[in-house]
Amino acid sequence: MAPGGFIRRRWALGILLAAAVGAFLVWWLGAQMRDWLGTLSTLQAGMLASLVAGLFTPLGALPIMVLRHISQRLEDALMGFGAGVMLAATAYSLAMPAYEDSLALTGTIGWALMIVCGGIICGGILVWGMDRFVPHEHFALGKQGGADALQIRRIWLFIFAITIHNFPEGLAVGVGYARGDMAAGVALTLGIGLQNLPEGLIVSLGLLAIGYSRLTALGAALLSGLVEPIGGVIGAFAVHVVDALLPFGLAFAAGAMLFVISHEIIPESHRKGHERDATFGVLGGFMLMFVLDKVF
Repeated sequence: MAPGGFIRRRWALGILLAAAVGAFLVWWLGAQMRDWLGTLSTLQAGMLASLVAGLFTPLGALPIMVLRHISQRLEDALMGFGAGVMLAATAYSLAMPAYEDSLALTGTIGWALMIVCGGIICGGILVWGMDRFVPHEHFALGKQGGADALQIRRIWLFIFAITIHNFPEGLAVGVGYARGDMAAGVALTLGIGLQNLPEGLIVSLGLLAIGYSRLTALGAALLSGLVEPIGGVIGAFAVHVVDALLPFGLAFAAGAMLFVISHEIIPESHRKGHERDATFGVLGGFMLMFVLDKVF
């Protein structure tokens, strides 16, 4: 066998082994979370689960202690993976449950559809407003969010940019537990957490590339991840106080995540000529979230 073929085979076996170990760890973590969160109220579970999902962001940034860059092709594939996870979570863990709960609440398909569509629109408008008026900066698109962006240190602009992504995700996790379905909540938490891993890595590497230290990049990932429990507390508390808000809240979170996927993640992953890799990433992320939704 040629040396090149032997090396490729070793890489393939290494990837398969890593995937198998990763799948086992995800299953084990999900089982532990389901048992642990099952002893809590839905409000407590939503709050704590959103914190767990948020902490995946700095966890994903840890490889920067030994890495300074990854290929653009891999970065785009990882972004596509995150988009795929979010798409599946939006459909299976938010929009469909929102419709089922709306139908049970109203008893008519028309009203149920109006609640879901209204929630999706409102969620999208919220994130559009944040994107329009909150000063932030993207590595590719530059400073956005008004003239104030020119007067704020870059590190904070990048943190604000990730905040716009992470707040809807925390909101989704917090609202997701309000239904009382712990298994579905755990699947949503793991899905959001797993897509936070590449997000934390990509943002941290970007900060290294523009001159920030490793510790600063890790701190930025941690701060941005802590936005998710804020969204989780707001979502969990709102639907806990007013039960009738649950279907609308689920749809609202779905709309917010859809806006982020279409407006930010997919365009970013398709702008440097690696559309195929990004699209396969979307497929992989979607399948993973679908599996999590059915396993747990």
